[in-house]
Parts: sequence; C-alpha cells; structure tokens
Amino acid sequence: MSAKEYGIFLPIGNGGWMLSTTAPHPEASYAWNKRAALHAEGIGLDFVMSMAKWRGFGGTTDHWGRSLESVTMMAALAEATSRIRIWATLHANVHNPAVAAKMLTTLQDVSAGRAGLNIVNGSYPGEFQQFGDWDPDLSHEDRYRMTELWTEAVCRLWSEPSVTMHTPYFDLVDCQSRPHPAPRPTLISAGKSEDARRFQARYADGAFLAAESLEEMRALSADVHSRAKAHGRVCRTYSMLTVVQDETDALAAAKVKAWGKGVDREALTGMRTAWGVSENQARAWAEGAAGEAAFQTAYVAGSAATVTEHIEYIVREADLDGLMLIFPEYDADMLLFGETVLPALRAHDAAAAS
Repeated sequence: MSAKEYGIFLPIGNGGWMLSTTAPHPEASYAWNKRAALHAEGIGLDFVMSMAKWRGFGGTTDHWGRSLESVTMMAALAEATSRIRIWATLHANVHNPAVAAKMLTTLQDVSAGRAGLNIVNGSYPGEFQQFGDWDPDLSHEDRYRMTELWTEAVCRLWSEPSVTMHTPYFDLVDCQSRPHPAPRPTLISAGKSEDARRFQARYADGAFLAAESLEEMRALSADVHSRAKAHGRVCRTYSMLTVVQDETDALAAAKVKAWGKGVDREALTGMRTAWGVSENQARAWAEGAAGEAAFQTAYVAGSAATVTEHIEYIVREADLDGLMLIFPEYDADMLLFGETVLPALRAHDAAAAS
C-alpha cells in the first residue's frame, strides 16, 4: 500500500462528473467503466469506486438519467482486474443489512480480498420518494443512527454465527450469513457533518470529505483522525479532485472555459431540487451560476508540473491520506496522468517516507 492513495470515481452515470453540453460525455455502460478500471490498474492507481444512483437530474444532457447498479458492476470489474481495490456503494436505507452482508461477501470472494463498501444513507429525498423509500420524519441524526445500527448488523453478520437485533429500522432474528468474508471488506463513508464524522471515526476505514477551503479540509481531516485514534482505530481521509491536464497551463485553461460554456443549467436546477432546495431557489441559483458550476467537484487545470504541484500541496496542507480523482476524458487524460503525474507523486511519497 502506498503512503498516499490515489484512485478514481468511475463514470457509472452518464455524463460522468461534468454537467455540460460541451464537455466529454462518458456513457453509463460497462464498456466505459471496464476501460476506465483497466486504465486505472494499468497506470498503478490504488482503487476504483462507483456511486449508487437511482435518479438523474434531467436537463439537456439528461445528467445521470442512465446509471448502472454499483455492486453488480463492481463484481464484473473485480473479475476483469487483478490488483486494484474495488469499492462499491450501498444505501443503508434501501438494502436490508442481511442482503448487503451477503452481497459484499460475494464481492470479496470474486475480488480475492479487494472489496470495499461505501456506506451512504440516502440524504436526498428526490431519489427515494419515487419508490416509496423515504421517511420525511427521520432527521439527519436519525438517519445516521439507522446507519450505525445497519453497519453494526453487517459487521456482525460477517463474523458471528447468528445475529439477533431489534431496532426501529429493521429486525434480524437468528439471522445467519455464511461464508464470512476474509478479510473483512474495507468500509468507506462520505460526509462532513458532525454525525458523519462521528460515524466515520467509529466504523469507517476511509472517510471522503468535502470543504469550502483548504483550512476547513485540514480541520475536518484532523478531526476524523483524532476521533478514530480515540477509538483505537485508524480512519484514512480522502477528498475528490477533477483533473484537467494538457501540455500547458493555457491549453488546460482553454478546456475549462470551453466546457463551462455548455453548463447545463436545467440539470443544475434538477440537482439542487433533488437535494431538497425549492425549485424557484434552485433555478435562480442555476441561472446565475458561472460556467465552472459544470464541475461537480474542485478541480485543477494545467500542465503535468502544475497538476503534480497542486496535488502534493493540497494532500500535504489538508492532512489527507489520498485523493479520489475524476477525469472528464477518462481515456486519454488518465493515461497522460499515469505517464507524467503519478510517477512524480509516487517518488515524492517515497522520498517523504524515507
């Protein structure tokens, strides 16, 4: 395992991570995702991860209107790859813990011990109301309490011969789930709220964090590290970063500008309303948004030297253990990154470790 870990967020939903009519538009197909995973393994990245998405945001691009199911796809990628870690996503509010435990045990077997589970708890009502799986009476704290009990159940099913649990959210009675996975799948969780960080420190092996500034990211990362240590555990911290790379900074900046011109404002509106924002507020925000709103994450644009310097800086200054990378152009851009940036990052990590 490398000192710092770098992986990719797979384009499991159409459009990947760009809401723009002028940006590259990966399709939600196994062929796209298999190619991306093989590139990631080939250049020496550490993990691939896919989200779980049940409804898109509409707009001209029909952003994420087409998506694949995470665990099913990752099982196929586990068979297609041999080294890279395979991290799938499940919603604790959708899947019974006994079903989830069996699914991840199977993924661990298929992947020969490379599986991971990203646990999410369904925070966007627009995604779950469509199939009657949204309880508006559950508070944010309630959803995390449900997720804690769900995670405890899954972990017990992975290690105990029989589990009986009675909770406000599910019941297990003499529940059995064999075989047990060996080793236990890696547990991942995303979020930055107080409830999220408490959960990450107690249960997760990795925490994905988002922040408005480098200073906030540093504080969040330090908090998760400290809380996990208090539990006698280690929880590594990550953030997301989109990489726009070209031969020069000017050429990379031109890509950002060109892609921003096509920002899909209807899809931006749909995204905000899915978060629970009123349609009028969401539309007003989308209409006034700059072209950079086409990017769903922070991004770096530049030459290999600029990208390398930026990644080294934010990982160091924000006290992160790694990054999950997004490439608008998954084929050419990832291979270029593997040839020019990743070797420099690895050399820097090796020098720091020695």
